[in-house]
Amino acid sequence: MRNLFPKWATPLLMTALVAFSLSAAAADPIKIGLSGPFTGGSSPMGISMRDGVRLAADEINKAGGVLGRPIQLIERDDEAKNERGVQIAQELVNKEKVVADLGFINTGVSLASQRFYQEAKIPVLNNVSTGSAVTKQFLPPEFADNYIFRTSANDTIQSAMIVEEAIVKRKFTKVAILADSTNYGQLGREDLEKALASRGVTAVAVEKFNIKDTDMTSQLLKAKEAGAQIILTYAIGPELAQIANGMAKLGWKVPMVGSWTLSMGNFIDNAGANSEGARMPQTFIQEPNTPKRKAFIDAYLKAYNPANGRIPSPVSAAQGYDSVYLLAAAINQAGSTDGAKIRAALENLNKKVDGVVTSYDHPYTHDNHEAIAPNVPVIGEVKGGHVVYAYDEDKKNPVHIK
Repeated sequence: MRNLFPKWATPLLMTALVAFSLSAAAADPIKIGLSGPFTGGSSPMGISMRDGVRLAADEINKAGGVLGRPIQLIERDDEAKNERGVQIAQELVNKEKVVADLGFINTGVSLASQRFYQEAKIPVLNNVSTGSAVTKQFLPPEFADNYIFRTSANDTIQSAMIVEEAIVKRKFTKVAILADSTNYGQLGREDLEKALASRGVTAVAVEKFNIKDTDMTSQLLKAKEAGAQIILTYAIGPELAQIANGMAKLGWKVPMVGSWTLSMGNFIDNAGANSEGARMPQTFIQEPNTPKRKAFIDAYLKAYNPANGRIPSPVSAAQGYDSVYLLAAAINQAGSTDGAKIRAALENLNKKVDGVVTSYDHPYTHDNHEAIAPNVPVIGEVKGGHVVYAYDEDKKNPVHIK
């Protein structure tokens, strides 16, 4: 075919085409997986986490993206089912070609699914899942590098706080443990028993129940008959509400102290007045006690307008939000979306990342993939349908927050 352009124009045209091609490539989105339960009993956590991630991704994209490229979230509902989580992990790795994954609410889903990311050398930031084993599946010497990170307070930290609250601060000596039958509940129960043993205490009753159980009478009667002065819990919102409501039906009211899930909206709403006074570890409480937190809360409420002005799971939203900024910082530092380079950057972040949970200053190392240290969480308390600070000094002195 005859060249329609004069000879002098051809080099200019080729230069323009190359520049256009490079510009188009630079604008290709960075695909990041976002998986969690957006339906079912765990959905307050999943939806809040997803919305916190969306907020951060939108902010980053409006500021120019990462490496000049926009973040594209590839969202999937795992329904809090292990088998569904496995299917999603395989799809996101093999079909969608994500460069990282954010999410995992349920410990069981994490433990079942994240091996596919590990095998593909794709980093995972668990921004809600708290089981102590989550970041320990792929450790040396069997695995040279671990691609599983976390931005939530693991259950070793939480169980120690729960026991300190019950035994040290509130001086109870007879405790009962009620935990659900999931990996989350049973691993948490093990951590609680270890923490109690470190204080020289053995639970007077240890009871188990299943997801969707609506009658806790048997378990509560055993705890009551054993002389329990306080109930320690590891479960999620709907079943936790059944515990609180079950105590009310029996006319037996003792304090509830449990894992962070006692802050879930569907515990507070389903238990109503029976939720009052429940206490739990929290990395984030929906109070604007720093400029960063106020900006985050205002942005969340404006974007999603939740009922009663309450984020369904504030902890999940905040940790999801922070996980995006940590990942973006790692990709920028790596100058690449290669999984191994992102992992290496996460393990040695050279710039502090100011989040709403905390300010992250070298949060990870090669051998420690836990961003939340024991000094970050505080004890929250359900009061008037909201979670507030149980202790005023924690509200006045947020840890490492601008």
